[in-house]
Amino acid sequence: MIYTVTLNPALDRELTVPEIRFNDVLRATVVRNDSGGKGFNVSRALHALGTATVALGFVGGETGARIARGLAELGIATDFIGISGETRTNISIVSETAAHHIKVNEAGPTITPEEQAALLSQVDALAHEGDWWVLSGSLPKGIASDFYAQIVERVQRAGARAMLDTSGAPLKYACAARPFIAKPNAFEATELTGIPVTSPEDAGVLSTPGAAVAAIHALGVENVYMSFGKAGALISDGHTCWFGAAPVIKERNPIGAGDCAVAGLMWGLSRGLPLPEALRWGIASGTTAASLPGTGVGDLALVSSFFEQVVIRTLG
Repeated sequence: MIYTVTLNPALDRELTVPEIRFNDVLRATVVRNDSGGKGFNVSRALHALGTATVALGFVGGETGARIARGLAELGIATDFIGISGETRTNISIVSETAAHHIKVNEAGPTITPEEQAALLSQVDALAHEGDWWVLSGSLPKGIASDFYAQIVERVQRAGARAMLDTSGAPLKYACAARPFIAKPNAFEATELTGIPVTSPEDAGVLSTPGAAVAAIHALGVENVYMSFGKAGALISDGHTCWFGAAPVIKERNPIGAGDCAVAGLMWGLSRGLPLPEALRWGIASGTTAASLPGTGVGDLALVSSFFEQVVIRTLG
């Protein structure tokens, strides 16, 4: 089973406009609502790939109920911790005529100590050997920076494997808990290590002194997946580092593409594929999402078509 944990979910509301103009009234031509939050995006993409997944996290109020209904309508299993606060709404404004967008995220509700304890107890009850756990996104108000680290420790103590996709202090703390895999982008890797990352080569050549990927391994991470947006991504097991170049596409909406890349990677790893092949599936899934409107995730046939176009090479 692949569990996704979304601690700060949102209703994603996308407004498409003819063009983005400032200091003017914009009229939406298309309005789309999705159950958002990074972990939910991963679950939606996994479900589209035909993989069993359970979405976990905090939801509250009418917005939270709307998210739960939306995921249920898609056929995605959920097991949420209800909270007293109202789940947030995130708004994206997307231009019809150019690859421009504006995204505004609300901060979200404050999570009480009792609600946090309920989720940790749930993790203890659900985590079993052979399962995969994807921990994605920012922490809501009220939660300490080491909360992801606590989940990683509990999950991996049970024999499951944790995939971490967050940033800042939560990422740093969780790395020390020795997750199976962590997924910083180039900016987050620079922030985490203090080593500037400008290209896959300067980050991923493990024999180069001061390479960022090697520094992340040294923090405790077993495998490193580093994304470079539309250029592609790399993956490293500490001995070998591979880079996958993403297919060139007409980008529709990149929002959520990174989450779909995580789903594709998990799809491959959960089937026992070697890291470079799982990387290909991750890049293909992310490319699929970026080629679709809204936070679309595509299906296995479309992802497979992009998979054939992903070229892998060894760095260093």
